[in-house]
Amino acid sequence: MSAILSIRKLVVNFETPRGLLSAVRDVSLEIEQGSSVGIVGESGSGKTVMSRAAMGLLSGSTVRREGTVMFDDKELTAMRADEVRDQFGTGMAMIFQDPMTALNPVRRIGSQLSEGPRVRLGMDKKAARARSIELLSLVRIPDPEAMLNKFPFQLSGGMRQRVMIAIALACKPKLLFADEPTTALDVTVQAQILQLLSDLRREMNMSMVLVTHDLGVVANHTDFVAVMYAGEIVEQAPTTELFSNMKMPYTEALLKSIPKIDSASGARMAVIEGRLPDPTDRPSGCGFAARCSYVQDKCRTEHPPLVDAGNGHLYRCWYPLGHTIGRK
Repeated sequence: MSAILSIRKLVVNFETPRGLLSAVRDVSLEIEQGSSVGIVGESGSGKTVMSRAAMGLLSGSTVRREGTVMFDDKELTAMRADEVRDQFGTGMAMIFQDPMTALNPVRRIGSQLSEGPRVRLGMDKKAARARSIELLSLVRIPDPEAMLNKFPFQLSGGMRQRVMIAIALACKPKLLFADEPTTALDVTVQAQILQLLSDLRREMNMSMVLVTHDLGVVANHTDFVAVMYAGEIVEQAPTTELFSNMKMPYTEALLKSIPKIDSASGARMAVIEGRLPDPTDRPSGCGFAARCSYVQDKCRTEHPPLVDAGNGHLYRCWYPLGHTIGRK
């Protein structure tokens, strides 16, 4: 199976008054055609910056990007900004975190939905309206014709998110980035949106990158998972392999922090103590050393490389889970 997106040695830095901020550090990742890949990490880990850099959405005089991004056999990093924009809609699309701010509050849903088909696909007004109704039906919105005349503030969070999915899929993209697509939604609606995305991906033979802080989200909706911390991929593996044989203590800490339905009432939730390292002053050793339960002296002074455990499983740790030599 060929890769629809190939990221090689991606580095993203931002110039700030405090110095150079290192947001993404030497990230390499491949997204196979038709697959679903989860990018997981807490806020500030670099997952959203990595996704936007891969799409060419980062610009400005303060951005410094290095590395190579290949999409559908085209090198995006060698293209002009307008050439990259030509890939949006039909090639790549993104669902942003907050549908209330991503949708234009003063334009009706029909106007926003029809824009992509008219601009990218050259449809006339009548054909674009028909396509909009088809899309709203596709994302399971009842009475789609009536929906076209509504404004975003008239919709619930779940309905707004479905509209955002419809807009992203309007021009039948080959690759969809879903950046925290269930933020601010209640648990029941979250499950519906995630299942909808999975169903549509399979129906359209589309590749998907699911960006989230929640390992529980990717467990049932991805084929492959990459865990990011402090701008780096610290573990990546096929989803079943990751959950059955995780190596990186940070991955374990993320898993333990997921609330459990069988926890006793009033029980204290597991948390990852401490905070991410300052991105303008990275430590010389492992970025997770200051928060790791298994830390050793070597972890504080030497930066661990990615180790290949086989079966597509890579991890970045001197003392992986299951390794007992040198443990305290």
